[in-house]
Amino acid sequence: MNWNWKRLAMAAAMAVAAHGAAAAVPLPALGANPAEVSVSGLSAGGFMAVQLHVAYSATFKRGAGVVAGGPYYCAEGSVLNATGRCMTHASSIPVSTLVSTTNSWAASGAIDPVSNLTGSKVYLFSGTSDNTVKQPVMDDLKTYYQSFVPAANTVYKNNLGAGHAMVTDDYGGACATTASPYINNCGFDLAGEILTHLYGPLNARNNGTLGGSFTEFNQGEFSGGSGMAATGWLYTPAACAAGSGNSCRVHVVLHGCKQNYTDVGDQYVKKTGYNRWADTNNIVLVYPQTSTAATNSCWDWWGYGSVNYAKKSGPQMAAVKAMVDRVTGGGGGSALPAPTGVGTSGATSTSMVIGWTAVAGASGYNVYRGGSKVNASPVAGTSYTDTGLAPSTSYSWTVTGLTAANAEGAMSAAATGTTTGGSGGGTCFTASNYAHTVAGRAYALWGLTYAYGSGQAMGLWNIYVTTTLKQTGPNYYVIGSC
Repeated sequence: MNWNWKRLAMAAAMAVAAHGAAAAVPLPALGANPAEVSVSGLSAGGFMAVQLHVAYSATFKRGAGVVAGGPYYCAEGSVLNATGRCMTHASSIPVSTLVSTTNSWAASGAIDPVSNLTGSKVYLFSGTSDNTVKQPVMDDLKTYYQSFVPAANTVYKNNLGAGHAMVTDDYGGACATTASPYINNCGFDLAGEILTHLYGPLNARNNGTLGGSFTEFNQGEFSGGSGMAATGWLYTPAACAAGSGNSCRVHVVLHGCKQNYTDVGDQYVKKTGYNRWADTNNIVLVYPQTSTAATNSCWDWWGYGSVNYAKKSGPQMAAVKAMVDRVTGGGGGSALPAPTGVGTSGATSTSMVIGWTAVAGASGYNVYRGGSKVNASPVAGTSYTDTGLAPSTSYSWTVTGLTAANAEGAMSAAATGTTTGGSGGGTCFTASNYAHTVAGRAYALWGLTYAYGSGQAMGLWNIYVTTTLKQTGPNYYVIGSC
């Protein structure tokens, strides 16, 4: 058994080395049906699947499959919460608070309206031998979804002795194990169960040679880094080739930590069971990939890359959304690229002008401050005056382009600016950088500390560096004084 897995590891390493020789191509616009989009994922991919389903509920209308994940915004921007309550359930998860946050962000436009979730479906899976993300976490996810998704639309499979892994009926390690490549043979076709629940009765899967094609596509045009690899993977059934119309569905498949192409080769892309169902049911599969620069190759579900990680403006979130927009785009078109040249000017004590370079094909733009959309209707020009700001306060803005159908393109890089005026207003807290993170006013990333909301750098994460933070809004802090 050990020798067999060594052979698999060697084969994976050879595949990684070989695949770099082929140049990645642009993700094709296949004209797939935008009303038939869903997502699933394992572990970090499971948490990310929940984020995408909730934040982009108008896009992932069909719903989500979650394997060993947890409630939306479970970590609340804290790696301590992520590795504690959201994995081991060492402390309780504040589900009611997370539901309130979801409703608040939806009301502000930071995520899509929660009313979209009522028509979607959810498939939940937790193995009884999973000691990485324990079942009480998944129990809380079920409770969270009960606030938004009808009970009849939810399936929760929690009686199989699986470890922390994607489960198949014919490939992988022993069912109860938790070990690379985190794919376990449990005699249970989890991919088929997820897709059947999300889409209804399906044609029998193809157990022979697949009739579709695998494509390594350029992820860089969507992500610009952000902990994502330069390339991702696409499986396209023969019936879903470009120009075939909108009869095809789209399912996004998200790997877990230490499961991207560099880590395990094509095993997650080709051995988890999705492709053989997609082949006979006209389902296009998008396999986005993290890079090894991401923490443990994980998707960002606790804020290692952005304070807005769970909102529509989160860099990884916006990148995956743009991939879906491309695949559902028809006629060889594409999702809009991110606006460039975003900057701030004209600061007053209560306002700031945000400007950017026009995006070809954009009919309008949305402007986000701290991850929340601030414009009531699409901005026609290439500038916007944001008002109602606090004096002497730093803010961060991003911009997206809109198609004629009001579909958002990729999110721009952030631009920051500080309003003028006195130093009054707000409540100040002076403490060590470590104390700020414990109190929830800041977060730590790679040994450095950043203020929540503004994202301003505070220096080393320890008990010796002292910083004064001023709270200028809910969960929004800037370096300053009162």
